[in-house]
Amino acid sequence: MKKAILLLASAGISLQSIAQKITWVSSTKTAHWVAGNLKASSGRGSAADVEILTGSPKQTVSGFGGCFNELGYTSLQLLSAADRQAIMKELFAPGVGANFTICRMPVGANDFSLNWYSYDETDGDFLLKDFSIAHDMHTLVPFIKNAQKFNPALKLWASPWSPPQWMKKNKHYAAAMIPTKEMIKKYEERGIKLTGMDFSNAENGLKPDQVGKEGTDMFIQDDRYFKTYAQYFGKFVDAYRQQGIKIGMVMPQNEFNSAQVFPSCTWTAHGLAKFVSYLGPQMQQRGVNIFFGTVERANEKLTDTLLTSPESAKYIKGVGFQWAGKGAIAGIHQRYPNLALYQSEQECGDGQNDWKYCCYTWDLMKHYFNSGASAYMYWNIALKEGGISHWGWRQNSLVSVDTTNRTYKFNYEYYLLKHLSHYVKPGAKLLAASGTFNNLLAFKNPDNSIVIVIQNDGEADKVVNIKLGNKTISPLLKADSFNTFLLAGSK
Repeated sequence: MKKAILLLASAGISLQSIAQKITWVSSTKTAHWVAGNLKASSGRGSAADVEILTGSPKQTVSGFGGCFNELGYTSLQLLSAADRQAIMKELFAPGVGANFTICRMPVGANDFSLNWYSYDETDGDFLLKDFSIAHDMHTLVPFIKNAQKFNPALKLWASPWSPPQWMKKNKHYAAAMIPTKEMIKKYEERGIKLTGMDFSNAENGLKPDQVGKEGTDMFIQDDRYFKTYAQYFGKFVDAYRQQGIKIGMVMPQNEFNSAQVFPSCTWTAHGLAKFVSYLGPQMQQRGVNIFFGTVERANEKLTDTLLTSPESAKYIKGVGFQWAGKGAIAGIHQRYPNLALYQSEQECGDGQNDWKYCCYTWDLMKHYFNSGASAYMYWNIALKEGGISHWGWRQNSLVSVDTTNRTYKFNYEYYLLKHLSHYVKPGAKLLAASGTFNNLLAFKNPDNSIVIVIQNDGEADKVVNIKLGNKTISPLLKADSFNTFLLAGSK
């Protein structure tokens, strides 16, 4: 489908010519990506419901993307070569579809890997003689290289879910036991529903005495281990660079407060600060940035610890927030306004990929950008329908693959993300808005074009009067719809 571009003429162009050029893109539950003409009046006399404040730019946008997971790669392998290339072109080729410019990848196994692995499982291998990314050569490396074919400038950052098992106190990749039927029943009796979970075929072999706890360091707090693990990161960066894949940034640990049934490792903030003092020099000599994260708790003090610690502060260039971490990002942005802040992983849903969760995703997008985020990362790029992991968690994805018919579809959340990522370019500035209507996001691109993404969450069509400078546009938005407007900048 052709891209729809909304062109608003400069102040010197007549109202008639403006009306002739206005178009927009809308998405509803039944019509995913529709270009239409603006069937509304525009002019100085319209009362504005919202004004876009072009003179009040906020943070700079770095870009949009997703995560390269093994199950994403293997699901796409069920499709024909032509279908795979069509999907990757839609996601990564500049000017085509989603325009992804920055993506995440794991350091070793994550929760959507085929199974557990690390790059060196030889106990006591402090010289890392057995370090190897051979496992990734079958999945992650070709996945990323395929994306690079369509966007050679794609930026990558990485984080581990777990260190090698021998570097952890419990000598195991996981930090929580797979719930038994009895445990699940007790959860439900307490009103806790494990939405999207199916542990009937999951296992991790963790024993009760190996369980980790939030607020503890599961990583062995010893200089020799810190030094080796920092070198492990360095070897990872070097090995990928040899494959023509540049890692531009790393975060030391995914969700460091969470003891999970899949690869995970709890740390204290002080423990991570100590580790970053070793990691910093290794990354500096390779020109790789370090962000703190990923932060999945609404406790701002956790982030403050690394940003104020003499051991780590000089190395931290930004912070990644996800899940409950969304409760901490605004406060950190207020106190550290020049610090780069990423939304590092979108909440994943339950594998249903329904419209309701798409609307929830929009609320997340508004929250993160209005709280200071400069990049927005979706989680699973592609999964088989139902989206279940090796460890029993069903999750959403941008693309779902029908394993029976060997076909695919883009899900609702893909089109919503495309409303922003296709039009909002790296280097854009978030714009403030003022008025009685606030269900929108607005950006100013480096070429001075203005992007307005707006939702009508009502059950009826609605006119919204949007003021921009000395002009007002008044589109009639379909009920329960998302809409994007691109207004060309003045030369």
